[in-house]
Amino acid sequence: MAVYSQQALHELGFLSVGENVRISTKASFYGVGKISVGDNVRIDDFCVISAGEGGITIGNHVHIAVFSSLIGAEKITIDDFCNISSRVAIYSSSDDYSGEYLTNPTIPSHFTNVEHAPVTLNKHVIIGAGSVVLPNVNIGEGVALGALSLVNRDLEPWSIYAGQPVKKIKPRSNELLDLVPAFLDKYNSEQ
Repeated sequence: MAVYSQQALHELGFLSVGENVRISTKASFYGVGKISVGDNVRIDDFCVISAGEGGITIGNHVHIAVFSSLIGAEKITIDDFCNISSRVAIYSSSDDYSGEYLTNPTIPSHFTNVEHAPVTLNKHVIIGAGSVVLPNVNIGEGVALGALSLVNRDLEPWSIYAGQPVKKIKPRSNELLDLVPAFLDKYNSEQ
């Protein structure tokens, strides 16, 4: 995967860019001045990151896999140690599907009823391939989301979810938290 140099990333005009950032030259960015990228982030080929007024914040040690998208007018927050698998779509804006309004961005807003609401992925969230996250969702710390899931509500921390719409399957271990200090010590000592 061909990646932007650190200098090229700064020239793109991000709000901020951390260290050791590997972003594919085949990824697309819109509203780049409202996008913050932390340290040790990898964004793969063919991702679309489109920030609206609320902006997009990507924390440290985050991976966004091939063909994923983060799109919408409201704030999207991806906290530290999150993993977004391939073909995941995260929306902070969504049209009204009721049939009572016109839809799509070619229509003036007074004819539509678009919902704009923030989306937050807290630390250590992993989202399975092909999943969709809708506006106004807070995914709790440590949530694991199965492939092809639809998230239309808040999810409780340290739980495993799957389905359309998602259902809680069982609790998720939080033992990985014990690994974080040792990982950070080792990683920081190698820098």
